[in-house]
Amino acid sequence: MDFTFSEEQQAAAEAARGVFADVAPDAVPSPALTTGAVADGFDRALWARLADADLLSLLSAEEYGGAGLDAVALCLVLRESAKVLARVPLLENSAAMAAVQAYGGPELRAELLERAGRGEVVLTVASSGRTGHDPAELAVTARHEEGEGEGADWILDGVQTAVPWAYDADYIVVPAHTAADRTVLALVPRVHDGVAPAEQFSTSGERLGELRLESARIAARDVIDVEGAWEWLRDLLTTGTCALALGLGERVLRMSSEYTSKREQFGFPVATFQAVAVQAADRYIDLRAMEVTLWQAAWRIASGARGTLPVAGDVAVAKIWASEGVRRVVQTAQHLHGGFGADVDYPLHRYHAWAKHLELSLGPAAAHEEALGDLLAAHPLG
Repeated sequence: MDFTFSEEQQAAAEAARGVFADVAPDAVPSPALTTGAVADGFDRALWARLADADLLSLLSAEEYGGAGLDAVALCLVLRESAKVLARVPLLENSAAMAAVQAYGGPELRAELLERAGRGEVVLTVASSGRTGHDPAELAVTARHEEGEGEGADWILDGVQTAVPWAYDADYIVVPAHTAADRTVLALVPRVHDGVAPAEQFSTSGERLGELRLESARIAARDVIDVEGAWEWLRDLLTTGTCALALGLGERVLRMSSEYTSKREQFGFPVATFQAVAVQAADRYIDLRAMEVTLWQAAWRIASGARGTLPVAGDVAVAKIWASEGVRRVVQTAQHLHGGFGADVDYPLHRYHAWAKHLELSLGPAAAHEEALGDLLAAHPLG
């Protein structure tokens, strides 16, 4: 079994490291010192550099100006972005583009993919449901008006909470359920009749949006009505979140290593103390488990390979490790840094806030443990 990344995947990661090299995690006000959002929008200058480096079109086919790469390449880039807390909708935009390419109609693909790959159009996804705990696809209803047949507009009603970049994106991909118990994906313009956002804020200080839909009319060409489209998009978003957690955790462990190597007690660096070394070693093990489960899930999505469980099983395992692991990594880092870890002039508290957001995004560990249990019950091993 060969776990080596391809040359194209490694090139994407290298390009990402170049783009993110000069990004400062403390370029915006501290979330601990502001009651609102740390900034009005995402980092547009960085977004332009990502577009120039062709990192916004990684998953798009060549016919749409993309590199034609896969989920593994995307996760490698996301991993690098999290190390510097890059404030861009890279995951949501890339995943939405991939869903449009895989499941959208030719008119929708032609309209969006090239422009989104150039950074001219920004996409995001409403994936938290009404409360953050219920399935996202059940928070909004989609229906045709009575008497209208195939090809008619769709009418959306409902509420989605904690939509990332809701005030910055041009289109929000909204999962919605129909009377026939199907899930469709509607591309809802941010500015549109029947669409009203309300401000929310994440622990990281980023502005989110509660999206309220009241008889919002969406053209049929902007609605993806294909079996499995939402499940595929949700798996990709969840796996990308695991990649962000891994990159953040790796950066935090390095910060802990650097600090404890310089901080001295009794004339010796605290890194030489057994209690410190054991805690750091435990967190290193967490990161390696997060990494191997991430690549397993990303590979399943990229290859479409069959397994004992559906791909959702591998995604659930990866998210369990990501949620639990990133929480333990930042908590240990705070402990090893002592009071210095709470200093708002030092970036560790920012990583802690982002880690909490990633831990809960797309479901905490407990939710994925329950989902994994359901899968095991439906697909008994052996």
